[in-house]
Amino acid sequence: MKLDLQEGENMEETKIYNAEDFQDAIVVDTLKEVIAVLEERGYNPINQIVGYLMSGDPGYISNHKGVRTKITKFDRTKLLEILVKNFIDK
Repeated sequence: MKLDLQEGENMEETKIYNAEDFQDAIVVDTLKEVIAVLEERGYNPINQIVGYLMSGDPGYISNHKGVRTKITKFDRTKLLEILVKNFIDK
């Protein structure tokens, strides 16, 4: 297997990653997947996600392709935090 380094990259340097940034990226990817599945199933993703966030009832999220299980792995407060953060950053 050959690794392609970008010009100027040095494999000897230590890179610092923020674990919270990784977690946020996972939440964003999960939300995108949930939205796509809800749309695929004919649901309004805004109504369904808001219903889930407000009530805590996972029944608002389709179990198609396992997205209900994926979204319920995250604390609803964290989901809301990410949604607001992404709204403000745009």
